[in-house]
Amino acid sequence: MVGIFKFVWRCLVPQRNYLAQWKDEISRSPNAIYLTLADSLALSIRKGDLQEGDKLPPQRIIADYLGTNLTTVTRAFTEARRRGLIDATVGRGTFVRVGAGESHWRHTGPAVVDLTMNLPPIPQDPPLQRLIQNDITTILKQQDLNSLMSYRVTGGTLEERQLGAKWIAPVIGQRRTDEVLVSPGTQSALAAIVSTHTQPGDIIATDRIAYPGIRTIAAQFGLILVGVESDGEGMIPDQLDRICAEHHPRLLYCIPTIHNPTTATMSLQRRRDILAVAHRHHLHIAEDDPYSLLMDNPLPALAALDHSRVSYVATLAKTLSPGLRTAYVALPNADMTRRVAAAIRAIALTNAGLLSALTARWMQTGQAHTILQAIRKELRLRQAVARKVLGEGHCMNADGPHVWLKLPEWWGSADFVAYARRRGLALVPSNVFTISGEPPQRARIALGSAPDATSLEESLQGVVSILQHKRSPGFADIV
Repeated sequence: MVGIFKFVWRCLVPQRNYLAQWKDEISRSPNAIYLTLADSLALSIRKGDLQEGDKLPPQRIIADYLGTNLTTVTRAFTEARRRGLIDATVGRGTFVRVGAGESHWRHTGPAVVDLTMNLPPIPQDPPLQRLIQNDITTILKQQDLNSLMSYRVTGGTLEERQLGAKWIAPVIGQRRTDEVLVSPGTQSALAAIVSTHTQPGDIIATDRIAYPGIRTIAAQFGLILVGVESDGEGMIPDQLDRICAEHHPRLLYCIPTIHNPTTATMSLQRRRDILAVAHRHHLHIAEDDPYSLLMDNPLPALAALDHSRVSYVATLAKTLSPGLRTAYVALPNADMTRRVAAAIRAIALTNAGLLSALTARWMQTGQAHTILQAIRKELRLRQAVARKVLGEGHCMNADGPHVWLKLPEWWGSADFVAYARRRGLALVPSNVFTISGEPPQRARIALGSAPDATSLEESLQGVVSILQHKRSPGFADIV
């Protein structure tokens, strides 16, 4: 009977062009087969080769056609399910999920407000556009154009490093200039740190619900992510200890302050406990700290509590503007600074001269702190609006730029976000952040990308309306 079943599917396979495309992608991709297969499935959905509700062939048939083993296909389907692409029911098969694919949640059309990107709100006072125009004019008068438009020193000039060290000092304390680098954004800095500490096949421990950028880096370098459970204060030390004992990770990646997306902030004792686990297992830490300076009195960073074990990254993208393309990196010693600088050079070469000059001028004149204060004030206003409209029960931080929205029991995250997108609201589903296990019934709302607080309030009222809507049965309920 099984042989007849396989024969029938083999006769049908040639008509399923997406399978041939998957096989071709697997043959050409240097990445792990299961990840390539999950990516290929997502691409087939985005291209329309697979439609919502389509039933996929059995996993054994796919494995047979692709020339791989069942375990690999099962792992790929688990990854695809985590991404919100498919649903599987025992006895009925695997179906393409309603709202599958990122194109259903990322802002690609006329959404009322795009609430997907964690951007700092553009302040009205001081007027940012006029500031930029005036300061660029001054820079062009005072500095040599050839120098501004040429390649820069990787890691920043001595003056730029000094300004960076001063900017992050409230969180990590005083640092020597030869332990600080300027990087063109957090992602390139994190990639440089990760590549310096790991080799393909190594394991990185991180939160089970984590910033998606670390997944991109891990996939690029052939690394394996293992998720650690968290609570209201972030990563649980005992869980990290267990993961270290079982998996022996080479690196820990974490966001201790206003975690993205959960908003959890580690207490001082929690930070010390995490560092104690890292010390016990000889684990280096990559600390991503985009949000601490949004707080008036931030807790000391892990890098302030353990100078020798932590590589620290603080971006200006969340405190001033992503358009500056600037992050500051603090490293344990001068030797590590040289190694990470070499990695940054290989990945991104250097910062843009004109933007570096503008950033330096804002730091020198104090304008950066003026802008930061305005952004802090606006974000606190928007968090107050969110709490008023959405009510209690969601994960929020009064100084943070986002909300980790709790969904009612009748809404799965991917379906909720897909439905919201059709109603003109762009949010981010929880599967985007999920490293392992089932995605929680949550969605992230970015508060800073709305044009103003009034527009944000209108959009959040729309979110409340969707939360209260009990969706009708979808294809998964049809037999």
